[in-house]
Amino acid sequence: MTRQKDTRNNWVTIMFVCKSRYNCLRKQSVMDDCTAAFKEFERFGFQYSEIGYGGNHVHFSVDVPKKYSIEVAEIMLKSRSSQRIFEKHPNFRKRYPRGSFWSGYEHHESTGRKDLEASNRYIRSQQEHHKIQVIDDRQKKLDLFVAETGVRLDQRA
Repeated sequence: MTRQKDTRNNWVTIMFVCKSRYNCLRKQSVMDDCTAAFKEFERFGFQYSEIGYGGNHVHFSVDVPKKYSIEVAEIMLKSRSSQRIFEKHPNFRKRYPRGSFWSGYEHHESTGRKDLEASNRYIRSQQEHHKIQVIDDRQKKLDLFVAETGVRLDQRA
């Protein structure tokens, strides 16, 4: 028995807001971890077009598989992303001691194929639109050389 491919268009533009509208989504590492948590659901059939961060909220376009309602999809996405953020950034527990990262507010609207590009342009422009300066706090690799041998430090035995 072969599975039929889901052929319907269920593109939705979603916005989640950080609890108390704290500007917690300005560091690149936090944004990367949130994006990675969303992308974990690709194995269940979720597809993403754009993801844009506006300091205290995130906008993204997602094609929700037929077997999930929008409500269930939002619960899954909020739950996994907040769980991952708390795992990777333990200091967030100081700001959110009850472990609730996202506010109860969310916005979603259906996005047809014709509206998808306009929606994606808006999502891509979040930093510019909200005048947010992203802080690149990701760890950099040092490309140091040892003066005597010319061998990189990470190549030594």
